[in-house]
Amino acid sequence: MGKIAEEVGRKEIAGDVNKQGPHPANRDALKRLSIIGGQVKGLQRMVEEEKYCIDILTQISAVRSALNKVGQMILKRHIESCVANSFQNGSIQNSEVINELMEVFAKQEI
Repeated sequence: MGKIAEEVGRKEIAGDVNKQGPHPANRDALKRLSIIGGQVKGLQRMVEEEKYCIDILTQISAVRSALNKVGQMILKRHIESCVANSFQNGSIQNSEVINELMEVFAKQEI
């Protein structure tokens, strides 16, 4: 777990006791993930039924694209909330925050 995640986790435990469900951005991500789950099940069916390879590859591309979109949404929320709060509060060294983000960017297909 990254330094920002540890810090945010401590604040969430201490502060957001009356929280009512996921953040609106996460609700949207959850909806999209549910749709993606359906797409993956459809892909499984296509493979089982030995559908045309190009059709399967096209659907795989669509799932990847949808997952990338969810990743972008979550990354945006992370930068707007977790990273911004870390910079404002000075609770973590800026270089640590930047290094954590660079690690994420290196793993992403943005």
